[in-house]
Amino acid sequence: RLLSTKVSQTPYLLQDKEQGLGFIRSNPRTPKPRKHGVTEIRGPYYSAYGKRHLQDVMDIMGHHVDGLKFAGGSFSLMPEKSLRELIDIAHANDVYVSTGGFMEHLLTHPEVLSVVDKYLQKCKDVGFDVVELSSGFLSFPPDDWLRLVERVHSYGLKAKPELGIQFGAGGDTEASALEELGSSDPSKIVNLGKQFIDAGVERIMIESEGITENVKTWRTDVIQSILKDLPVEKVMFEAAEPAVFNWYIREFGIDVNLFVDHSQIVQLTCLRCGIWGMADTFGKIASYR
Repeated sequence: RLLSTKVSQTPYLLQDKEQGLGFIRSNPRTPKPRKHGVTEIRGPYYSAYGKRHLQDVMDIMGHHVDGLKFAGGSFSLMPEKSLRELIDIAHANDVYVSTGGFMEHLLTHPEVLSVVDKYLQKCKDVGFDVVELSSGFLSFPPDDWLRLVERVHSYGLKAKPELGIQFGAGGDTEASALEELGSSDPSKIVNLGKQFIDAGVERIMIESEGITENVKTWRTDVIQSILKDLPVEKVMFEAAEPAVFNWYIREFGIDVNLFVDHSQIVQLTCLRCGIWGMADTFGKIASYR
């Protein structure tokens, strides 16, 4: 269903060895659809933007964007025509489109089975490829989560569970309030992650709150535990700030999957390609391929 545009077919300057800047060393990017080094960007949420702005982003960085995510229930506030236009632009640039954690709101409804089915049908109709499944604010049994994954897949959509250690994550809660709520053992992420992978989930999102966001000290031990037991290509980390995605690239290399704001795509891609960076990454991000 994805249709390549001239932009995604035309080499960018660092790729162009004949007339561009291909003589400069850089880490090559694998062609889409990527399994490693996937970059998902946030759609309209912290700032409102429409088809013209998204087209601008794709015109200059379409090579480097793999996914577009509508955080929370943001897409439900848009006219359907505007939403479809954004989705069409993404698809025209080989970019998959994902919902955010809106499912969490739906799960609190009465007659939840029919509500979820109607939601999934509408997601399918407007062109979503991926449905994120979050429960940061809910206590939700693992078996029910697996049933929900199966239901998403039955509509020809890809389920993307979002896991984290912090209860109450996902709502821009202050660090002090999150600290009072406490956090889960990282083994919970690993155990659930393995079940999701066995259920056919392509990729799991790791919520940043409680790990690198709204915490006094980053929980790098949690990240290490996750990647020790789950394949790196099956995991995507939310990286809310440049210092965070700089750390991920430094520690795990260019193939780590990251979710960033759309405004950060250029900065992150400079890091992946090894052509720019911070003091601890400038000139140090390399590959052998």
